Amino acid sequence: MTDYKTLIDAETWVFIERTNSFYPPDTIDYTIAQQRAIYDRMCREFFAGYPDGVTAETTIIAARDIPIRIYRSATPNKGAMVLYIHGGGFILGGLDSHDDVCAELCARTGFEVVSVDYRLAPEHLHPAAFDDALHAFQWATSTYDRPVVLCGDSAGGNLCAAVAHATRGHAKRPIGQVLIYPGLGGDRSRGSYVRHAEAPMLTVRDLDFYKHIRTGGADATGDITLSPLADTDFTKLPPTVLITAQCDPLSSDGEAYRDRVLAAGGRATWFEEPGLVHSYLRARHTVGRARASFSRIVEAVSVLGKGDWAW
Repeated sequence: MTDYKTLIDAETWVFIERTNSFYPPDTIDYTIAQQRAIYDRMCREFFAGYPDGVTAETTIIAARDIPIRIYRSATPNKGAMVLYIHGGGFILGGLDSHDDVCAELCARTGFEVVSVDYRLAPEHLHPAAFDDALHAFQWATSTYDRPVVLCGDSAGGNLCAAVAHATRGHAKRPIGQVLIYPGLGGDRSRGSYVRHAEAPMLTVRDLDFYKHIRTGGADATGDITLSPLADTDFTKLPPTVLITAQCDPLSSDGEAYRDRVLAAGGRATWFEEPGLVHSYLRARHTVGRARASFSRIVEAVSVLGKGDWAW
């Protein structure tokens, strides 16, 4: 058994306990409607507001009726734009769940950030979320006269990677991608899937539940739009920064994805944040390790948006 009392520091435990007070570990045993209500309340409790000078406009991508929220800084950097895809296990979240994260990312990079409200399961089974993410990317490349950086956490990181694979070799493709504790369909028999199967905040049982809901129980083995690590070709992918939490069953996916990109001659780097847990973005104002990691995320988005590679 992993000794989380040693790995996780006191302020991170405070974050975990606060999260569990709003979103208990057994929440997946509730109905989907109840889970969404619990999750939405938790997100409201953690909402940190907007930095000064950031404004937001909520609109839709008309061709597909995909809701989006566009964040703009008072001192804009027009070198690139960011397409942000939120986490939530493919069944939770939306424009409000990661509202403050996107606002802060906009403020600290100066880039315009567009958050995508893709369709959720079980009402819309795979590949609905992927289709919306891909269409949003295509809309961004046709609407903006600047490069697009993909950025997403958890389920959103999965969707970002799937879009990067789908657009590989296209004339209009991402200039880079920043994947934050993504689930990429890695080997469940080894690594963090075994060491951290019962981690605080996310367990392998949770992952199995989310996958079942996303697919409707269908066998999607080998579907790279569901599991990017199932791809056999990792060439021509954009420069990639993967940032994972040590105490998270998904962490090994970051390492595996980096290794596959590097083996194919691409550029990728992986940071495993010591002592952190899944969903630590909400701890970025209260936990030192999470604050430092969010700064790393901001730096990665900024550097990739410039077309640089500093790692």
